[in-house]
Amino acid sequence: MHTSPSIRKVFEGVGTRHEMHRLFNRHRSDPAMAEGEGQQLFVGAWFEINEREHDYVLEILPPLFMRADMFAMREFMTGNVTSIFFALAIDGRRRWFHGYCDLSDRLSPERMKAAIIERESRPLRAMTRDERLEHIWSSTHDDYRGYAGERWPQAIRGRRTVLVYAGQSGTVLKLLADLTEAEIAAKLPVQFRHLPETVPA
Repeated sequence: MHTSPSIRKVFEGVGTRHEMHRLFNRHRSDPAMAEGEGQQLFVGAWFEINEREHDYVLEILPPLFMRADMFAMREFMTGNVTSIFFALAIDGRRRWFHGYCDLSDRLSPERMKAAIIERESRPLRAMTRDERLEHIWSSTHDDYRGYAGERWPQAIRGRRTVLVYAGQSGTVLKLLADLTEAEIAAKLPVQFRHLPETVPA
C-alpha cells in the first residue's frame, strides 16, 4: 500500500466544479477503501477551489460546524474524516480551499489552515516532485490509472500506477512513484512543466 504524507497539496490551480467532484473521488478504487482502511488516503489532502464552489457546497447541507474562515461538511468520508472548506486571506487576496481533516484531532483544521497559508504565501510559484505526482494522479482519467494487482510483486501491490508512453513498447503501466522526470513532464500541463521544484517547508 502507498502511504500519504500528513498535509499535502494534491492539485495545482483552481479546481472547477467538475474537477472538485473528481478530486473528491480520487481514491474511490483504492483497495484500502474496500477494506475499510481508507482514512489515511484522505487525511491532509487539500486543493484550491473558487468562491462559487465553496458557496455551492455550503448551501447543500447545514455544516457540522462553521467558523469565520472555515466550515465542515456534516457527512463524513470515512471514519472521522470529513471535508473542511476554507475562505482565507492570503497576501491580501481572498481564496478558497477544500481539505480533508480527521476530526478526532480537534486541532487538525487549524493545522491545515496554517499549512495552506504557508504553502500559498511563498513568493515563487513552484511544485515539489510529490506535488507533481499528486497532480498527475488527480488529473489522470480512471481508465489510465490504477493500483498494482496480482501481477505485481507482493511488496508493491496496492500502490498507485499510471499508463506511460514507452516508445517502441507503446504504453505500459508504471508505479506513479517511479516516474522519471521526463515522464512527469510529459504528463503535466504545459504551464506547469517548467515550474521550479522546491523542498517542502
